Parts: sequence; C-alpha cells; structure tokens
Amino acid sequence: MTHSKTPRCGLSRRQCLTGAAALPLFTILPQRAFAAQFNYKLATGQDPSHPVNKRAQEAIDRIKAATNGRLDIRLFPANQLGSDTDLMTQVRNGGVDFFNQASSVLSTLVPAAGIPNTGFAFRDYEQVWKAMDGSLGKYVRAQIEKVGLLTMSKPWDNGFREITTSSTPVRTPQDLKQMKLRVPASPMLSSLFTALGASPTPINFNELYSALQTKLVEGQENPLAIIATARLNEVQKYCSLTNHVWDAYWILGNRNSVGRLPKDIQEIVFREFDKSAGDERADIAALSQSLRGELEGKGLQFIVVDPKDFKAALGKTSFYKDWRGKFGNDAWKLLEDNVGVLP
Repeated sequence: MTHSKTPRCGLSRRQCLTGAAALPLFTILPQRAFAAQFNYKLATGQDPSHPVNKRAQEAIDRIKAATNGRLDIRLFPANQLGSDTDLMTQVRNGGVDFFNQASSVLSTLVPAAGIPNTGFAFRDYEQVWKAMDGSLGKYVRAQIEKVGLLTMSKPWDNGFREITTSSTPVRTPQDLKQMKLRVPASPMLSSLFTALGASPTPINFNELYSALQTKLVEGQENPLAIIATARLNEVQKYCSLTNHVWDAYWILGNRNSVGRLPKDIQEIVFREFDKSAGDERADIAALSQSLRGELEGKGLQFIVVDPKDFKAALGKTSFYKDWRGKFGNDAWKLLEDNVGVLP
C-alpha cells in the first residue's frame, strides 16, 4: 500500500504547514478555549427597565471587555432568582455572586445599614452624598463587610421614598392613623410608620403589586422610579410627596466569589461598578424630576405635603431616641454631623 506524497490540501507539506501557521488563531483553536474563566451571576429585584439594571448591564459589558472575556457576569433582574430576602441568603452562601440590595432591607442582616434610612434625616441630595461618600458611608461599608459581604462600589441611589394609597390620600400625619401600609422587611420603616400611627405590613417586593390589587393593603411607600417601573400607579390613586426616607442600593459581592478572581480582575470589577454607580445616581435624579408629570398623565394624583409636619409628629414620639440607642452614640454622631441634630 502506498501513500500519496501530496497532502490532501493540494499543496506541498511545507506549504500546508506554513499556510496553517498563517491562519488566525481563532480558526485553529477549539471554541471552548474562548469560554469565560469565571461565570458569575448578578441578581436584582428591580424591573428590567429600572436604571439599576441598565447601568448594571453596562458595567457587566465593560467588565467583560476589559477582562478580555475572562469574567462573564449574567444579570438576573426582577427577582428571577428569588425574593429580596431569599437572595440575601444566596449571596451569602454563594448561590449568587453579586446582588443589588436596598439598605432598608439589608438592615435586617446588618443593622447599621439602616442608619441612612432614619426617618426625615436627609433634607436633600447634597446632604445624602456628602454623608454617603464620606464618613457615614465608610462606616456602613465597614459594618456590611463584617458579615462576610463585600460592597462592590460606592452606594447607588434608590431615591427618596413617597407614600401612595388607593382610596384615602395622605395630607397630614393624622391621615396615616391605622392605615394598613405595605413596607419592605425593614425594621426602620416598620418603626417609623408605627410611630406615626399606621399599621405597617412587611411584604416582599415581588408580591407587592398583587397585595395592592387585592386590597390586602391600602397603600405602600417607594421612590418614584420604583412606582413607575413596577406600574404601581395602576393599583394606586394618590401619591403624597413625603420624602420620608432616603434609601441606598448596595451592589454586594460574595466574599469567596470575589476572592477567586485575580487581583487585576477584582480592580476592574470595582472600577466599573463604581462608574455605573455615578451614572445610576444621575438617572434617578433626572427621573425624580420627570416622573411626576409622566405618572400624573397616567392618572396618579400627587399631593404636596410639608415633610416638617411629619418630622415634628415623629419627634413627639420616642422614635429618634430609640434608634439612637440601637445604633449607638458613635454612629448617631456620624449621621448628625451630616444632617444636623435630630429631635
């Protein structure tokens, strides 16, 4: 049996070999060589249209490009992987690698995370970012990391929270008396509305729309961006602009997941999430101005109230004294250094 001296490519052996060497590398290597070295999950509770998800996806895309595909993060919005409380457990045990959580809910695990949510503490965004990009934010991040979670950037903006109702508009603190109001699983928000005489009812966000639709609760409280993207205006009639609490979003990382990443990739992840934090803050600030008109056009009636009346009513209770005792004098001083003395 004889063998052909001419390779099957139709060229000499030398020509075949030199030609193959000249081919682009991707035509030779098997496809699996280009699979990501790390495949991670980022879960959020927000609707895909919310700025959190838009800016998170942009960060993910930049991270993938900057790491040459070594880190591929997949975004799971709208509680696809579980409720907020479920996901907080998953990010701690590594079921998900990154998770966006509101500080109001995170406070059930890290009590200090709730100090920025102190009722009627912040007057405006100037005070918020001075505190959260400064001494108060540094303190909260340190407390979060004590439970084994990593904060992946400076805080994102959840916004100032407003009250919506279906039948009884809230114009004064007295209008809250005995009102059944949905709140997240947040000790601070439950305490605030209890002090104001309401009946706060903790319900996970993924169950909120149906709870309002079936009249399980009369109303709820959330920032305008959440009210709009979750279409809560479809099941609510009034929105009272109380600005009763400012809330942060934290991009949290599982410590082991982050630790497995090479140092250069870790630095890219922190850098890109931090960039998106700034972009998302600008989005929420813009939406806070535009969404009122948009929601009014869809039938939601807005009521302008004086937050000072609600803060004064709260100051007549033990609310501030109780929370100062829970947070401790050192943490409370950091808050008051940024917002002034609270009642």
